[in-house]
Amino acid sequence: MSLPRDRLPIQLAGTLSRRGIKSLIVDADPQGTATRWASSAPDATPFPAAVLGLSAAGDKVHREIAKFKDDYEMIIIDCPPSVDSPIPKSALLIADLALIPLIPSPLDLWSSVGIKKLIEEIRSLNEGLQARLVITQLEPRTMLSRDVLDILQDFGLPRLHTALCHRTAYRQAAVFGGTVHNLRNKATQAIQEVEALTDEVLQIIRT
Repeated sequence: MSLPRDRLPIQLAGTLSRRGIKSLIVDADPQGTATRWASSAPDATPFPAAVLGLSAAGDKVHREIAKFKDDYEMIIIDCPPSVDSPIPKSALLIADLALIPLIPSPLDLWSSVGIKKLIEEIRSLNEGLQARLVITQLEPRTMLSRDVLDILQDFGLPRLHTALCHRTAYRQAAVFGGTVHNLRNKATQAIQEVEALTDEVLQIIRT
């Protein structure tokens, strides 16, 4: 499962499907971004992963997701960003891996403390739950980014080696209702980042 930032769940689910891995993205965010994103894709090039809206399930979302576990190789859950919502807690009950997108800024770091505590709490019920921070909107040349990355070494949750940099390609992908792959040579670096991130996720889950 993943909390949204730069629509990481959409990029991941679409990339997995492009690799031939039958994937479902569960839109558990009341804003319905994943559903709207996929529905904006042209008929000629539909969004590669299946999309299912389940925000109305609330704290029972894990029970609804369980109904589809045998139908898909990978299920990506797009959750609302608030830990006060019952949805992230419910999703974590059934998740194998939680991805916590984090913009390298003090405000995002502080807000991530809540999801860290929630993950620690849920692990008493879901012992196999793994978690990784994912750096997004990274501006590697700024001192602020470097300082936050240094602080994260003592945050208590490991992070993926791959970071998603601050690129317009991630926002432009929404126009096509797809992943950055739809932009082809206009998004070479973004595609490389998403592919590397997908490799890491698969390695963690399949280990």
